[in-house]
Amino acid sequence: MANINREPNGRRTIQFVAGDGRRRTIRLGKVTQKVAEEIKCRVEHLNAAIISACSIDNETAAWVARLGDDLAAKLAAVGLIPERATMTLGAFIEDYIAGRTDVKKGTRTNYGISRDRLLAFFKPEMNLRDVTEGHADAWVVSLRENNYAQATVSRTIKHARQFFKSAVRRRLLASNPFVEVKAGGQTNTTRAFFVTREMASKILDACTDNEWKLIFVLSRFAGLRCPSEHLRLRWEDIDWDRGRILIRAPKKEHLEDGGERWIPLFPEVKPYLDQAFEDAEDGAVHVITRYRDASVNLRTRLLKTIKRAGLKSWPRLFQNLRASCETELAQSHPLHVVCEWIGNSAKVAADHYLQVTDADFERAAKSGALALQNQVQHPAAASRTPSQETMQTLSAQGVVRDGATPCVTVQVIRMTPTGFEPVLPA
Repeated sequence: MANINREPNGRRTIQFVAGDGRRRTIRLGKVTQKVAEEIKCRVEHLNAAIISACSIDNETAAWVARLGDDLAAKLAAVGLIPERATMTLGAFIEDYIAGRTDVKKGTRTNYGISRDRLLAFFKPEMNLRDVTEGHADAWVVSLRENNYAQATVSRTIKHARQFFKSAVRRRLLASNPFVEVKAGGQTNTTRAFFVTREMASKILDACTDNEWKLIFVLSRFAGLRCPSEHLRLRWEDIDWDRGRILIRAPKKEHLEDGGERWIPLFPEVKPYLDQAFEDAEDGAVHVITRYRDASVNLRTRLLKTIKRAGLKSWPRLFQNLRASCETELAQSHPLHVVCEWIGNSAKVAADHYLQVTDADFERAAKSGALALQNQVQHPAAASRTPSQETMQTLSAQGVVRDGATPCVTVQVIRMTPTGFEPVLPA
């Protein structure tokens, strides 16, 4: 139990007996009786948890996280809570990124980019606990004022929300100031581009060697992620008999399936793979050998090849090759099959890969014109009622049943002098 003592100067203190049997005092200063009663209740919960070696309840833990530094220091001084270290925003985010050893290097790089955008606004030395919901709103406005793409803004907000969620889970914050911030979508259709087969043919003609052609067709006609999945491809992964290729995705190797998936040995890929097999040295392990050096920039090489082919480059060079492949496959195969081959989900495919092409419009226009043509073509009009002579001929041939009333030709009926109306008496 804890007691509230009122001192003559209007100040209040709380006294309790700690687990070691010693009496401890917390000086609250000038506070109302209601506030003192709430603190007394929390002190009793904290002290009981320490004595019984149990965890504190969630409500008390949230209350501790919301405490100001002054009262937190007083509770720490009597051993009720750990001493609160002052954590700056910059130090916390650095610690968070360093601790994410479960993600790929590229993901940590993206975390670092979002960190820089946060610290450019808030400053690294700012106390983590001083970031409020209002600050979060102002930061989002500043991002949009810098003319970042919507997808970039969305990804950055999600990273910030992720950073502060971790701070809440570590009991450094009571609540996440970014939890109410709307991130928006990350779909950017303005950067989508469909690489047609005609364009692909010109680029292949401009490639300088077969291995470079193989890299291109694996991207455009097999949907591989470049360069990670190309460089992981081994000769033992080619199942020539079944016409399949085993793809290993470093991006997804942390998943239960190890990031492995099977794809067909597409006919567009096979000739270049056959040639690469003939050119391979004895004992070769990897399919791609000449372009394994990390200093080789495949994007720059593709840009030069596109220019040599007389074409203009497009945004997200390899990403749109992969997207073009999935878009084309989805026109002739069920989406769940295509997603299995490409290695993404239906939602990701719909948001970032599948595109509406010019060929879609052309097919729709042709099918619409055909449907309209069929609709406006009325069937030929039925022939007029056959004459009596014709009916007699048909009857003689057994076409008309016996006893059928013959057709009367209206034109041969003569009208009486008085007409059809009855003659009225004179």
